[in-house]
Amino acid sequence: MKKLHFILIMLFVGLQTSFAQIDDGKSDPVSQEITVQKVKVFPNPAINVVNVLGLQNSNRAEIIVSDLYGNAILHHKWEIKNNALNIPISNLESGIYMISIRSQEQTVKTKFYKK
Repeated sequence: MKKLHFILIMLFVGLQTSFAQIDDGKSDPVSQEITVQKVKVFPNPAINVVNVLGLQNSNRAEIIVSDLYGNAILHHKWEIKNNALNIPISNLESGIYMISIRSQEQTVKTKFYKK
């Protein structure tokens, strides 16, 4: 089991992409294009805090951290300032997690590993 866990972690770290899909919600769904915007998630693996850079500033963004099964573990509504976000994760168990950030300006999905 530990070997499988290690292999999954190595695959995740090795194949992780540092971009997210952004949907500005301004075009109609039929002809809607998906814009790819690079965001940086660090440190990865993380221990206490995950930093996300490259976001659009927003007065009110919904931040959801989910496990690999899609279960929401953390849920916050924060302001995004200086195109960055710091998410405290010290209470999470080790593993792979998804971050979903939604606001009027953008929708971003990315992942990180908690050590």
